[in-house]
Amino acid sequence: MTRSNRYSPEVRERAVRMVLENEREHDSQWSAIVSIASKIGCSPETLRKWVRQTEVDTGRRGGLTSDERARTKELERENRELRRANEILRKAAAFFAQAELDRRPKR
Repeated sequence: MTRSNRYSPEVRERAVRMVLENEREHDSQWSAIVSIASKIGCSPETLRKWVRQTEVDTGRRGGLTSDERARTKELERENRELRRANEILRKAAAFFAQAELDRRPKR
C-alpha cells in the first residue's frame, strides 16, 4: 500500500504552525483549521490530523508519538516475518520427522 505525500514536510509544518499561532483569533481551533486548510489547499480533516499529531509529538496531548508509531509498525512487521519463519520451520521439522519414520530400518 503506497501513500503519496502531496504536501512537503515544510508545508505541513507551516500549516500546523499557522493553526497554533492563529487559533486565538478564531472562535475555536476547528475554525482556524478550516480557514487555514482552505488557504493551503488541503482538507480540514487532513490539517486537523497534522495538528493532533504535532500536539502528541510535542507532549501537549496524550497518545503515540510519530517515533513510537513508526517503531510499533516496524516491530509488528518483524513479528509477522518471524511467525512466517517459525511456521516454515515447524512444517519442515514435521516433514523430516515423518520421512524418518517412513524410512525402512537397516538390518
